[in-house]
Amino acid sequence: MTIMPWPTELRFRRSASTLTVTFEDEASFDIPYKRLREESPSAEVRGHGAGPRPPQPPVPADIQVTKADPVGRYAVRIHFSDGHSSGLYTWKLLRELGEAA
Repeated sequence: MTIMPWPTELRFRRSASTLTVTFEDEASFDIPYKRLREESPSAEVRGHGAGPRPPQPPVPADIQVTKADPVGRYAVRIHFSDGHSSGLYTWKLLRELGEAA
């Protein structure tokens, strides 16, 4: 079983519209806010069940993060300027989004 490294820092950079995530293994990733919003793990974005994703309105290029709340020891809830806030971004998901960028 592989142990997922924990994040040591989440830095929301408004001027760059990116979330910088640094993990305990020293890996660091810049994830654009637009990508975070497009890849929200919420059922609203992903759909319910295994079917195709529901159609989504385009995410504005200037989307911002208005706040973020920790959820236990495993995730963060990100609130976006378009009102979306229903997805829980686990540490695993943030790592995957960072590595895919």
